[in-house]
Amino acid sequence: MAETDRVIIVGAGHGGGAVAATLRQYGFKGTIMVIGTEPLAPYQRPPLSKAWLKGEADAASLALRPPAFYAKANIDLRLATTVTAIDTGAKTVATDTGDTFGYDWLILATGARARRLPIPGMELAGVLELRSAADADQLKAALGPGKRLAVVGGGYIGLEAAASATALGATVTVIERENRVLARVASVELSEAYQVAHRRRGVVIELSAQVAALEGVDGRITGVRLGDGRLIACDVALVGVGAVANIELAQAAGITCDLGITVDLAARTSDPSVFAIGDCTWRPLPHYGRDFRLESVPNALEQARQAAASICGRALAAPEVPWFWSDQFDLKLQIVGLNFGATHTVVRGDPATESFAVFHMTDDNHLRAVEAVNMADAFMAGRLLIAKDRKLAPAQICDMSVAMKDLTV
Repeated sequence: MAETDRVIIVGAGHGGGAVAATLRQYGFKGTIMVIGTEPLAPYQRPPLSKAWLKGEADAASLALRPPAFYAKANIDLRLATTVTAIDTGAKTVATDTGDTFGYDWLILATGARARRLPIPGMELAGVLELRSAADADQLKAALGPGKRLAVVGGGYIGLEAAASATALGATVTVIERENRVLARVASVELSEAYQVAHRRRGVVIELSAQVAALEGVDGRITGVRLGDGRLIACDVALVGVGAVANIELAQAAGITCDLGITVDLAARTSDPSVFAIGDCTWRPLPHYGRDFRLESVPNALEQARQAAASICGRALAAPEVPWFWSDQFDLKLQIVGLNFGATHTVVRGDPATESFAVFHMTDDNHLRAVEAVNMADAFMAGRLLIAKDRKLAPAQICDMSVAMKDLTV
């Protein structure tokens, strides 16, 4: 690592901003350039579906760093700029501004984009997604008392937006094609508890509902047509049916990709001078013996540290157990681990009280994941237990008189 070394970071999201700051923290003295397509400096995205929609956060509170940080740290921010090509042989990137920049190290933090439904009406005004601050601003402007929001997709983003819109006085209908919300990402117990919680607070949830088309008048959406012929009237629709990793730049450059850009535990790609971090990566999960694509801030931050450590010649930290969170109404959901290899669940607490945890266990009672709702001690204990690959006695998990900390010894 020399003072003449040049790092280019493609993507100015949470991961891109974090890795730039971490490089300086780890002592990198060379040039750092961050190139992002949005006009905003790196900011936090999780609040977009929660505090930002409800007016409880502003641009300053969302920013990862104060505006003066980048100049002070000698980080060259190139915003509203898109990288159009990577030449790994020449070690250059080309941008839509006509510029070409050389690098010694390249970090791809290109993120993911909203999956689009192949149905009529997606082009109508008022059909929104929620991936950026601009998206959130459009949705926020369309919500309020008397407004009708249709949410297509009962995943975390959709349910968070539904909760925020309800708090703003809007009438909300969630449309989910599976027979439960969170079907791809959560246990049956958690899904059922969240369905009850949302319905109790006024959200209408349509399950096993196929969306046939989005319909409108004069180019603006007025309703969501279901496969059974029913029309869900709305003033605005939020489509949240998953995300697709932005891997096209890497693929075109000859970098190995799967369902994301393939990286190792150092966040290094098949090209030794190129790293990738965050939602765009297909990464190893040592605790589960497989590769996977994660969409979470903790994952992006962990990989930012891995890439920065590799470039700066520092030792890599031990791999973390993946963790996630979601805030909906007054429900604080904290998830640690993934249920790969789990064969059964054990519930601690009572879902009816909206304070409980679901433990995902293997046949021989090793813990794989914990979903904790308003039960922070179960989440924290789960992080330790999964990292240690501990076996647990189901009877102890269920016994509320046994403190979670006593299970971690």
